[in-house]
Amino acid sequence: QVQLVESGGGLVQSGGSLRLSCAASGTIFRLNDMGWYRQAPGKQRELVATITSRGSTNYADSVKGRFTISRDNAKNLVYLQMNSLKPEDTAVYYCKLVTEFRYEYWGQGTQVTVSS
Repeated sequence: QVQLVESGGGLVQSGGSLRLSCAASGTIFRLNDMGWYRQAPGKQRELVATITSRGSTNYADSVKGRFTISRDNAKNLVYLQMNSLKPEDTAVYYCKLVTEFRYEYWGQGTQVTVSS
C-alpha cells in the first residue's frame, strides 16, 4: 500500500525559508513522478512543482526562482526547498505520487504559514 508522509511545514516570517519533505513507502519510488501542490483557505488546490521519474522539473509561475523540487531515490524522498517566502505562499502543502501505471496518491498535507 502506497503511503506518503509530509513534514517540514511551520510558521515562518516573510522572506524566510522552509524545506518540505515527503517520504514514500509501498512503491518503487524511482519509477514514480512526484509533485507538490498547495491549497489555501477558500481556494482550489494548485500545482506548485513536479519532478518526473527522470528528474525533469516543472514549476508554477508564482514560485519560479524561489522554490526548488528535488528527489532522493535512494531514500524514497522528495523535497521542496522554499526560499523568499511570501504571505501568499500560506497554504496546506500536499505531496502527490503518480505511479508508472498513472495511479495517483496523496499525502495528508503539511501547513505552511508565512507571516508578514
